[in-house]
Amino acid sequence: MSDRKYRTPGYQDRKDEPQRGGGRAGDRPSPEMTYGPRSIQMAPTHKVSRCVHCGVVLPATVDVSGNCPQCSAALHACKQCVNFDPGSRFECRLTLAGFSKKDIANDCQSFVLRMLIEKETSVATNRVDDARKAFENLFKK
Repeated sequence: MSDRKYRTPGYQDRKDEPQRGGGRAGDRPSPEMTYGPRSIQMAPTHKVSRCVHCGVVLPATVDVSGNCPQCSAALHACKQCVNFDPGSRFECRLTLAGFSKKDIANDCQSFVLRMLIEKETSVATNRVDDARKAFENLFKK
């Protein structure tokens, strides 16, 4: 006798039929059609330091006690420092008082030139020239 209360046929009565959606290996979708996690394709990054005033990339061998090569702004200033924070008191995370103008050169002992991590989005080659060369190579004999 059945362990069920009612004898009406239901989904449990069809044990001889294969289950839908995955019974056979041929029914599985190809790996290209699945919507699982994809591989990470992030742009490469590099460390650079930029002038706060003009935004030019400073070379790695720049003299910190000198000036910016393009706009001649002082590099040993509070605005160029890692600890510069306009939201904090005295605009310094170390709470060093005494430097009222933040864009002129000073003699702060805890100065560290700010380095930024930027994505490398530009390509070194010129795409217009590459396209032109590819077009010219099509019709060469």
